Amino acid sequence: MIRVLLVDDHAVVRTGFRLLLQSGADMNVVGEAQSGEIAYPLYLELKPDVCVMDLAMPGMGGMEALRRILARDPAARVLALSAHDDATHVRHALQEGALGFLSKRSAPEALLEAVATVAAGRRYLDSAIAQRLAAADPRGEAKSPVQRLTEREFEVFVRLAHGATVQRIAQELKLSASTVGTHLYNIKHKLGAVTQSDLTLIAMRDGLIEA
Repeated sequence: MIRVLLVDDHAVVRTGFRLLLQSGADMNVVGEAQSGEIAYPLYLELKPDVCVMDLAMPGMGGMEALRRILARDPAARVLALSAHDDATHVRHALQEGALGFLSKRSAPEALLEAVATVAAGRRYLDSAIAQRLAAADPRGEAKSPVQRLTEREFEVFVRLAHGATVQRIAQELKLSASTVGTHLYNIKHKLGAVTQSDLTLIAMRDGLIEA
């Protein structure tokens, strides 16, 4: 029996995923969380075989929760889930330690395959995402300046592009405002940006946020 922890801030999404997973004879949803803040301690308590983690959630967010879970349990098997399936989001999730990545646009049965694959300790990427990764970076060379950002800088960048303030990001990521300010300086330098509007335009150009 594969024990699954579902993490998504939308109750309707969690309900649909739970019903789908439990329709199989070999999967059982042992817990649900609507935020990274709840997911982290719940994971440590339940120790599920697979954690299905939405990356875009208010507060701490899925990427930071993924980072903290793996810091405590390097063997954790996390399937990252996102409505954004561009190469940059996928690459950052995998670099942070996610064993698989599933787009919310995927067919429902893909979730069953993805969870089973990750539970077996194998990487899961559907063919469309794998092709997108290869097309974006066929020789491992960065095609976009965004790919030069560190994992933490990327996380701050996406939040800035959505209009979040330095103070809000500091609160959500449990960082000091000065640390976020340093990340902002480095991000602007690496991306050649001057204003926060520039960051938003860059994120839109790279498909990281919708126009």
